[in-house]
Amino acid sequence: MYIPKHFNEDDPEKLAAFIDEHAFGVLVTVSEGRPFASHLPFLYEREANALLGHMARANPQWRHFSNGADVMVLFQGPHAYISPSWYLAPGVPTWNYAVAHVYGSAQALDAPSRIKAIVERLTQKYERNNQPPWAPAYDQGLLQAIVGIEIRIKEVQGKFKLGQNRSAADRAAVVSKLQATGSESDAALTRLMKGK
Repeated sequence: MYIPKHFNEDDPEKLAAFIDEHAFGVLVTVSEGRPFASHLPFLYEREANALLGHMARANPQWRHFSNGADVMVLFQGPHAYISPSWYLAPGVPTWNYAVAHVYGSAQALDAPSRIKAIVERLTQKYERNNQPPWAPAYDQGLLQAIVGIEIRIKEVQGKFKLGQNRSAADRAAVVSKLQATGSESDAALTRLMKGK
């Protein structure tokens, strides 16, 4: 990914927190010279330096892992159009956003115990706010319908394009305009902008 120096985010803790918060990623592989993408939730295993997830066995993408080819997973955070009319100094239309790209090698996991553990952990993560949380009770047939994914991470790139190339006054003006929209996504983007 093209990352100008002032938009580079390379703090491992910030990137890990970002991926945890925006864990619904896009898994990209290349098969027979053509890109293929699946949209999947992931768990970021910091100590193991890996991403874990699963997909339907009917999805052909897991077969792309057998040749040991590298994969990429894209994680996108909040984003918004920025009008040049919001700046105090002249500018051009742009977009503020935060993304992380994870590069690594993937393998398919067939062991039902590994698949079950991944499904249970994903469920616990996303059910934690439900009262009472739903708990999966998968039989062997259901587990056989999915394939586990483990991606050994080789590199994580972060690009937080949040107006760092603009003056403090311009950034404050953009934050003010975004806050005025009342949008949850714009509010999340302003929190990121204030943290930079």
